[in-house]
Amino acid sequence: MTGDLLARGELSLLGRLMAASNGSYQGSVGLGAATATVVYKPVQGERPLWDFPDGTLAEREYAAYVVSEALGWSIVPPTLLRDGPLGEGMVQLWIDEVELSAGETELVDIVPQGRVPDGWVGVLDALDGRHNPVTLVHADTPALRRMAVFDALVNNADRKGGHVLNPGDGRVFGVDHGVTFNADDKLRTVLWGWAGEPIAPDLLDDVRRLADGLGGSVGQELGRLITPDELAATRERCASLLKSGLFPYPSEEWPAIPWPAF
Repeated sequence: MTGDLLARGELSLLGRLMAASNGSYQGSVGLGAATATVVYKPVQGERPLWDFPDGTLAEREYAAYVVSEALGWSIVPPTLLRDGPLGEGMVQLWIDEVELSAGETELVDIVPQGRVPDGWVGVLDALDGRHNPVTLVHADTPALRRMAVFDALVNNADRKGGHVLNPGDGRVFGVDHGVTFNADDKLRTVLWGWAGEPIAPDLLDDVRRLADGLGGSVGQELGRLITPDELAATRERCASLLKSGLFPYPSEEWPAIPWPAF
């Protein structure tokens, strides 16, 4: 029902998301008695980037959803391409995050240096805006491990902490996948805590299934969304992960952490 609602529902705008660097809107879709809140990113609102073809970010957002579903991980909320009030663009189901109670933290956070909580892993030490020593950390959970593997596969150049959503029901969603699938290594993420560690066998089984799908229907679908070189690079990233069996290390030729990190 969600897919039909997103595809056929009447799309109206509720307001612009001012923090977004490209034209992004909160909207509502309605089909009969069914309604849902969505994110709508029209192609005409995309700012040109030097390292991605113009007007392709919406397609990359949908391509990330295709890979998420092919893996069976449901990391990316239901997403599709369709027409809207400002033309064709990406429409994605809006995810409401749980309101944290006092003392609770986000899945990605900043803590005083040297105070990584139990069940968390440190990513890097830095100084905050007041020059206090801090550590960037993230939770050590199966859901975030899946997301880290997913980001490596789609070559996500912008996994900020704010792009990791916690709806409070045990699931974890990732959003904002417009700068993915580049043929060059551009992985930038806050989820580096497992670099060099073994990837769980069940996750590698899913990657192997994706690799097989890239030679069939999944590859055909992605071939309509990204370039042939980018599709070939996606196959190579699958093969590389399967060969090493390890979470990747940051590249020495590209900034490892997006800016800002949240």
